[in-house]
Amino acid sequence: MLRVSVLKRRDGFTLRAGFEAPTPGVVALFGRSGCGKTTLVNLISGLLPPDEGCVRLDDTVLTDTRSGIAIPVERRRIGYVFQDPRLFPHFSVLGNLRYGQKRAVAAHHSITFDEVVALLGLAGLLDRRPHQLSGGERQRVALGRALLSQPRLLLLDEPLASLDVARREEVLPYLEALRDRLSIPMVYVSHQFDEVLRLATHVVLMESGNVLTQGTLGEVSLRPELRAIVGPDSVGAVLDGVITKIDPARGMADLQLGQGTLYVSLRGVAAGSRVRVQLLARDIILATEAPRGLSVQNTLQGVVVDVSDDEHEAVLVKVDIGGAIVLARITQNALEALRLRTGASVWVLVKAVSTRGHAFRV
Repeated sequence: MLRVSVLKRRDGFTLRAGFEAPTPGVVALFGRSGCGKTTLVNLISGLLPPDEGCVRLDDTVLTDTRSGIAIPVERRRIGYVFQDPRLFPHFSVLGNLRYGQKRAVAAHHSITFDEVVALLGLAGLLDRRPHQLSGGERQRVALGRALLSQPRLLLLDEPLASLDVARREEVLPYLEALRDRLSIPMVYVSHQFDEVLRLATHVVLMESGNVLTQGTLGEVSLRPELRAIVGPDSVGAVLDGVITKIDPARGMADLQLGQGTLYVSLRGVAAGSRVRVQLLARDIILATEAPRGLSVQNTLQGVVVDVSDDEHEAVLVKVDIGGAIVLARITQNALEALRLRTGASVWVLVKAVSTRGHAFRV
């Protein structure tokens, strides 16, 4: 468990933040720019001392102001990857990676050089200098250097922020591989919800130096605090399911969600894989009768569990589809015409092409 409770005042800004997250896993610190995410990771790393508070990783107390504990940065065994890769320009890729190895504690060598090179696809880059690499390649090298220091915690402060869309898409699969194949807890800072959707196992939502809410991504995706940050077009339930059947010729798969099955557009996964999907509220259609003769192939039965106001005279309807919750945005007129209320039975219609799925190993 990673437990953080800290207070820091600086330059007219006060950070008062606390969270608990299971380890291993990826804790995403998510919020608008300037909300205190980087300050919080610097407090965790020890680069910045808190005015008050405690940082604990599993059985190790890293900081405790009441007890006078403040383990020095170099003894915390924390890897830190910044927005700027900060590679040594006079070293080759191999030299940068070996530097990470030299910083490792001798008794802790759980990740080998060959494993890191294979995991991050660095074999063809070892003889190059940083100026000969793309932005995505430089970040992969920075990740490798951090991993070879044998960290017990990895901090990533917006590592994709300086990359264009193509380079971000290049690096994200490597970050997913780190999450799925290594048992190293990670704290990932971002203000891009797509990155959080791809990577996070736990989300800490921040605003103006405070933690608004926290929990699994599925839990936080339903919270109004998130809606205020991501905007109406990105509001939707995030669900984890299991692939029960694949259709490789069409690039489609059957995904078990709760007691229902969703037919989704997804390639490169095997039956039995756990997959995360986001169902955007704007893409969900509700019906009070079993639909017929539609092009929509996904029809899930459910029960309305909540109705709340949304912006622009719309409402958000929360529907339980048998152990999984989805959100649908409909107009106030539609709500009244369908006579929807808590406890009402509905059919949830989802276009297969509107789902966004990502493989997620556990």
